[in-house]
Amino acid sequence: MKKYIQSIVSFIFVFSMPFLLVEVTKAYKEPYNFLENPLVWVLILFFGLVVVFKEILAVTAIQKAEKLQMEKDGVVPEKVDPWAAIKAIIQRWTNSKPIEQEGEIALDHNYDGIRELDNSLPPWWKYMFYASIVFAIVYLIRFEVLDGDNQIVEYEKAVAQAQAEINKFKKSSPDIIDLENVTLLTEASDLSRGKAVFNLNCASCHMADGGGSIGPNLTDENWILGGGIKNVFATVSNGGRDGKGMVAWKKILKPIDVQKVASYVLSLQGTIPAKAKAPQGEVWKEEELK
Repeated sequence: MKKYIQSIVSFIFVFSMPFLLVEVTKAYKEPYNFLENPLVWVLILFFGLVVVFKEILAVTAIQKAEKLQMEKDGVVPEKVDPWAAIKAIIQRWTNSKPIEQEGEIALDHNYDGIRELDNSLPPWWKYMFYASIVFAIVYLIRFEVLDGDNQIVEYEKAVAQAQAEINKFKKSSPDIIDLENVTLLTEASDLSRGKAVFNLNCASCHMADGGGSIGPNLTDENWILGGGIKNVFATVSNGGRDGKGMVAWKKILKPIDVQKVASYVLSLQGTIPAKAKAPQGEVWKEEELK
């Protein structure tokens, strides 16, 4: 009876597996994160239960047959091995031969006393090979026959979704300052804070009055990376030119402080520093805003 149950379970499992896998990949729109899909875990659990159930039936049947044969032959085992069931499962999944039985699979090849054995592939390896074939078939059906999204489309969709979530978060958090919504601040309190940040971090290169030293003059109309609040905000945030510009202050300063120091820098336009450095870059006008 157990043999028939095992055969029925095996048939149902093998027959239904490809259909279940196709349905799982169709139901989930992001196959690269398929482990987040509860259906996948149900399928894995089902697979594990079937394998365990089959092994229990197989080992139980083998032990019962051995016991009946021993009773028939009048043999009484002296000691019962408590690990017999586990050893039987290991032997079934490796299909290994004991040393005493290696003579049965020895080939007529002898290399300096080294014999070659005709070992068959272990069942676990064959099952994985069969599973890879099933996976290849399901993958072919899902992405070639059913026209599933490839990696490029998946990436583009993920980027679009992430951007939509970022935009939604920005709308719900008006205090977030970035290049898109930064504005020029003119309040005395904001410029005072910007001046304090400038004197602490920027004056060593640009001088306290903005006349320039290692860094360029900030009081004239010439800009290396563009003027205006957006360009100055971007320059302070992301740093200057590669290899010879200032560091990216976004790693140190908060966005609101970057906005205030950028506004303070623009407030220095037209002032007269004690020792003005020669102009660098090009004259920037508002209509050239990037």
